[in-house]
Amino acid sequence: MADSSFDIVSKVERQEVDNALNQAAKEISQRFDFKNVGASIAWSGEKIEMRANSEERVKAILDVFQSKLIKRGISLKALDAGDPQASGKEYKIFASLQEGISQENAKKVAKIIRDEGPKGVKAQVQGEELRVTSKSRDDLQAVIALLKGKDLDFALQFVNYR
Repeated sequence: MADSSFDIVSKVERQEVDNALNQAAKEISQRFDFKNVGASIAWSGEKIEMRANSEERVKAILDVFQSKLIKRGISLKALDAGDPQASGKEYKIFASLQEGISQENAKKVAKIIRDEGPKGVKAQVQGEELRVTSKSRDDLQAVIALLKGKDLDFALQFVNYR
């Protein structure tokens, strides 16, 4: 029988992020506490730019955006938000999306699988993803459960399970 396998990736669905951003922008435009504070959220190239006239307001915009991401099933670990920066009379926060698993993080995940996973499970780094193979599908399920239980500082998805 052929080996079963799955891939571990770290991807963010751009359309879902866009939907969350649009929902946040709509809520910000309608909420009373954001009236007359110059509150806005929008794409700025590949980054997301949030602006308001005070540090507390711009943090509140980030909070609204994060709640919309959670509702859309996007892990906050994929969102890398900076600290508020003063720019003239307004404050800005730039946030970027992290995609792909770095070599360092891939090695960390492979080590967890090797040390704590079932015997006979192999993990190999392939670019920005990790391929996990085993003869037993039950072992692969155990690896997925193991990694979901770990508190890693980056988002993981499991795809191509076969």
